[in-house]
Amino acid sequence: MSEKNQLRDVFDAIADPTRRRLIRLLSEAKEIPLHELAIQFQMGRTAVSKHLTILKEAGLVLDRKVGRETLFRLNAAPLREIQDWVAFYSKFWNANLTRLNQLLEEEEE
Repeated sequence: MSEKNQLRDVFDAIADPTRRRLIRLLSEAKEIPLHELAIQFQMGRTAVSKHLTILKEAGLVLDRKVGRETLFRLNAAPLREIQDWVAFYSKFWNANLTRLNQLLEEEEE
């Protein structure tokens, strides 16, 4: 699935703390089977699987079958959209804080 054909918004996908934790866990390993992910949470495999599906729809998670097991791995590329969004507002705040600092220095003089 290409980034342009995502079924779900990346911001929506990372809005949930459980999904953010799944992303962190997946970032720490090459691939992780569902049962290993599920033991990290106080919920069943079905609930974890539903969260993984949402992450897959956003393009953040890839999976592959190996026998009866499904292995999951992180695809961090869609996180670039969030990084770009945050970077834009970082510039905004830096510029405004610099301006505020200048005004305060002028006021002190």
